Amino acid sequence: MARTPKPLPSLEWLQPRLNLSRIASLLSFFALTGLLLGWTLWFAEIPGKLLWVILALQLTPLLLLAPGLLLGHARSHAWACFVVNLYFIQGVLAAFDPSKAVYGWLLALLSLALFCTALLYTRWRFQYDRKLAGE
Repeated sequence: MARTPKPLPSLEWLQPRLNLSRIASLLSFFALTGLLLGWTLWFAEIPGKLLWVILALQLTPLLLLAPGLLLGHARSHAWACFVVNLYFIQGVLAAFDPSKAVYGWLLALLSLALFCTALLYTRWRFQYDRKLAGE
């Protein structure tokens, strides 16, 4: 028994959703980056050179994704869904520490927002490209 393919949405339906999900994913990406940078520089009491090592380890995965996210590549958004899980785990673990609870919850919520918006952008972008190709 052959399965009938589900019809793709129209381009008019996909275009505003693509724009909105891309803007939301970029906003959550920059907010997550800013939160990591701000917390590490101002609130985390890390001495000297160790501060820069920790900051580099935290920001390197996001900085590797930044060019693709800024250019709107669907594959970069898909990879962001994988990478952002590390920050979600870090946020949940930090939320259990009373001195870092607010930071932990913010980190978890921003990473969840980035995950959801990047996932939606990836889905809609591939549908949009398939529709443009005449499928």
